[in-house]
Amino acid sequence: QVHLVESGGGLVQAGGSLRLSCAASGRTFSSYTMAWFRQSPGKEREFVGGIYWGSSITNYADSVKGRFTISRDNAKNTVNLQMTSLKPEDTAVYYCAARSWALSEKAYEYDYWGQGTQVTVSS
Repeated sequence: QVHLVESGGGLVQAGGSLRLSCAASGRTFSSYTMAWFRQSPGKEREFVGGIYWGSSITNYADSVKGRFTISRDNAKNTVNLQMTSLKPEDTAVYYCAARSWALSEKAYEYDYWGQGTQVTVSS
């Protein structure tokens, strides 16, 4: 079992930056692929980006590529999402997720989820 807790959400103006963190507890963190998803009202949960287990290989959705950066610290059992050049369309609840296999963009393939943290970008 893996327990995930996100933090760092908030309100920011367009063009600003935020850093989200996801703290994991439970099984060996380094053996899990970690990902960030987001969901806004009336929309499906969408893949933002992820980082492979045991490495620093990342993958991002086209909508955030070049603006968002994911990193992980296996010693601290955390994964971070640095968001820059934020846009109003980035407004959503952001979720951290984990799975013990390859990185996937499909939410249903993830076994563990955090409770989410709200990010609101004002224009």
